[in-house]
Amino acid sequence: LVVNNNAAAVMLILATFAQGREVVISRGQLVEIGGGFRVPDVMRQSGAQLVEVGTTNRTRIDDYAGAITDRTAMLLRVHSSNFRIIGFTEEVPLGEMVALGRERGLMVADDLGSGALLDTSAYGMAHEPMPQESLAAGATIVSISGDKLLGGPQAGIILGTQAAVDKLKRHPLTRALRVDKVTFAGLQATLLHYLKNEAPKKIPIWMMISAKRDDLDMRAKKWTERLRASNLDVSVIDAESTVGGGSLPGETLPTRAVAIAVSAPDDFAARLRHNTPPIIARIEENRVIFDPRTVLAAEEELLLAGIERVAKSQD
Repeated sequence: LVVNNNAAAVMLILATFAQGREVVISRGQLVEIGGGFRVPDVMRQSGAQLVEVGTTNRTRIDDYAGAITDRTAMLLRVHSSNFRIIGFTEEVPLGEMVALGRERGLMVADDLGSGALLDTSAYGMAHEPMPQESLAAGATIVSISGDKLLGGPQAGIILGTQAAVDKLKRHPLTRALRVDKVTFAGLQATLLHYLKNEAPKKIPIWMMISAKRDDLDMRAKKWTERLRASNLDVSVIDAESTVGGGSLPGETLPTRAVAIAVSAPDDFAARLRHNTPPIIARIEENRVIFDPRTVLAAEEELLLAGIERVAKSQD
């Protein structure tokens, strides 16, 4: 089932299965998502009652078990896709929550958010939980984003048992939260790349994540040679790429970047943003940095021509 974003997916799940009843969730998973929206607020709008267990940094299975009453409808796990808690921490594995849910006759919902369908650890980053793992662990229902690490249009995708998904389809909110045909088309095109095992070569986010350092070095050197013709002080440096997009917090990938030394880097970067199309660069050690990992091959000429225009305007 597809709705317009993952927050809508969570609200629909809660409204369908837990309206007027209790949902047990760890305090460490009461996240705030983009735009200042918070899980507790979404839960209230659904009509479900939030029951917090554990502490910010440590929650055990006994905490969940002790909070279950005859009004409990669901155990909910929310993946902290946009932040990390490190140090003295403990989190209950999904499999243990499923076992408790089955023992008590409760469904378990897993809000993963980021929508990774490929194993991020294969690319030198921390492993991001995947929906296929959650379903294999026995979660009744799983929600993910259609954008972020999945790499498609903004959408909320709900996966789960046939009975659960069928019940969601019959809820009145489903009509209000549905997506249009353009979103379906974009999502279909994206998912076909996964089915054909070509996501790292066709989906921009995975093309960037899977880019090889040697290839990035070659592109950076090519850019440098061209930009030196505009009398810019350019060099190729080691740098780090951040995935971002509300996913993989704190994770970076080694890259080779182009650094331009200018007298007023803030002004140079501002002029780049006013270019057509706008160019968003970052500043490190008073140099303006351009990371080839974040630029598709078809965008290179637009990027380099834009930098040259800005450099010429400063002469």
